[in-house]
Amino acid sequence: MKHDVITLDNETTGSVDLDESVFGLEVRTDILHRVVRWQMARRQAGTHKTKGISEISGTTAKPFKQKGTGRARQGSRRATQFRGGQTAFGPVVRSHAHDLPKKVRKLGLKTALSAKARDNKLVVLDEATSDTGKTRDLVARLGVLGWTSALIIDGPEVNEGFARAARNVVGLDVLPQQGANVRDILRRDTLVLTRAAVTHLQERLK
Repeated sequence: MKHDVITLDNETTGSVDLDESVFGLEVRTDILHRVVRWQMARRQAGTHKTKGISEISGTTAKPFKQKGTGRARQGSRRATQFRGGQTAFGPVVRSHAHDLPKKVRKLGLKTALSAKARDNKLVVLDEATSDTGKTRDLVARLGVLGWTSALIIDGPEVNEGFARAARNVVGLDVLPQQGANVRDILRRDTLVLTRAAVTHLQERLK
């Protein structure tokens, strides 16, 4: 399907062919949900932890004799029922990551791209460059374009001046094409792809 190509000055400079197998799929929320959960699980630190009985400083002596006191038998002051004792079945350091088939990950990315195309929130940009590298100049251009929440995906490498200008703009993310992912695409209102990004993503996902 044909899609107009614009510049950062909001001028049309031609069109580009978007592959239906990448940008024209049916939107499946179940696939998007699985991929986003997989991404978030991989990001989770898993460093939460409580101390077991062997990790608590304290005496190893029996609190009092086993029989004859009329009280319940106790074996350690570091046990769960005592103040300052261990936590029973508490969390331990672990990885929350789980496996997800490559085919599902690939389908999720294609589905996210298709969702933006279907909702008319996909913009194809001629190139994402900045001669000055100034945030003020870029913000002025974004105001004309009306982008308040956008993800810009460039080719294999992001222009250094553009990345520097976009670094402090609230609501704007910039990624190289190999960093394109479902979560970042969905969390921003507008998806902006450069010509180079379209070419590389179609080669990668077809």
